[in-house]
Amino acid sequence: MRYVFIYGLLSGLVIMAVLITGLTLVPHGEGLGGTVHTVWFGYLVMLVALTFVFVAVKRYRDIECGGVIRFVRAFLIGLATSGVAALAYVAIWEVYLAATDYAFMGEYVEAMLRQSEAAGVTGAALAAQRAEWEALTAQYNSNPLMRVMFTFIEIAPAGLLVSLVSAALLRNPKFLPAGTRDVETKILT
Repeated sequence: MRYVFIYGLLSGLVIMAVLITGLTLVPHGEGLGGTVHTVWFGYLVMLVALTFVFVAVKRYRDIECGGVIRFVRAFLIGLATSGVAALAYVAIWEVYLAATDYAFMGEYVEAMLRQSEAAGVTGAALAAQRAEWEALTAQYNSNPLMRVMFTFIEIAPAGLLVSLVSAALLRNPKFLPAGTRDVETKILT
């Protein structure tokens, strides 16, 4: 469990540090700001930070299991680590929202409406989009259970993918085999 908590928390903290830094320091708009504020950038950050899941499974395999682990056990350790990362992500996101007076959704909606206007949406269609987005914003900001669920669902697919890949690769003891340093660490502890 030590590996699950340590690497899960590290993963969650890295994800939120990068995303919150991007949200607060990089202005919305074109160029770098446009890249930082995209869904793809967010998922890329999640995938990179979730490499800690791979590290947790590998450390567990090498130190606790003598360099050999079965797929199911590796997958479960990966899922548990991803779960801790997701819980850290949700908790930090809630703190960020509270600290910014829940302004994120309003800013997001305005950015989406600007994109629609730039794409040529006007008049009644734009008004309908605005009404739909404002209703979603009110629901998002007033319903913490829905907000937590949405936030958890954002990271869950990435965690599942990384857990599957990690388990598939690390079940083979010849893939990045345990070094003598890992064995010495186990003997000393």
